[in-house]
Amino acid sequence: MTPDTAQTEPVTADTETLRTLITPVRYVLWDLDGPICRLFAGHPAHEVAIALRQLIEKRGLGGLLEEKERTTGDPQVVLRNLGSRHPSSDLIADLEEWLTQQELTAAAKAYPTKYADPLIRTWSRRARFAVTTNNSARAAARYIETRGLTDCFPYIYGRTQNLDLMKPDPYILRQALSAMGADPKLSLMIGDASTDFEAAQKAGVHFLGYARNERKLNELLEAGVELQHIVNDLEPVLHVVRAP
Repeated sequence: MTPDTAQTEPVTADTETLRTLITPVRYVLWDLDGPICRLFAGHPAHEVAIALRQLIEKRGLGGLLEEKERTTGDPQVVLRNLGSRHPSSDLIADLEEWLTQQELTAAAKAYPTKYADPLIRTWSRRARFAVTTNNSARAAARYIETRGLTDCFPYIYGRTQNLDLMKPDPYILRQALSAMGADPKLSLMIGDASTDFEAAQKAGVHFLGYARNERKLNELLEAGVELQHIVNDLEPVLHVVRAP
């Protein structure tokens, strides 16, 4: 949810590696912001983070903010860090709902990830899908609806007011797997963050990393994702899915 850095050089996994990873998959868990869309493309995340800090300051609670929360461009970092220190508080419940409203606004202006829509429509004919996101499930559902993809995603799981259950906790992944009656060994998580990978590992599902820029690539590599399991473009995934 931070601004892009320079686009990576091609790091796409080779076709045979993708085919080996994807062919057995019958259940796909999608992160929202990254693999499906750029949620904050038209409602920048760093501006939301600034507004969130201002809201906290207006409530006379600026003293609760530590250095990282004061400088980050990611509003989820502000919310989650505060939530870890003040769990189950009215403040966190209010701020979570405020961020949800910002994400709902962003969903109407979000930009689809290249090749995501045709990949989703094609792949959903032979695999069951769920969204598993640290964003609001309401915002995810709104974006999915705007793209005419509601039938592809009967299961959408997102952030709750219990912020400890956000990824890397596998809670929402396990919710999705249970709802789909999915075998984790036949399941794949597609995400662009180290938290996605960690949650997938804990849930026992395979992982495909999507890295649209060098920062995301380095984050995934540092988390332990193998380079051959990272793509910076969904087109080769679409080719594999479309293959006979």
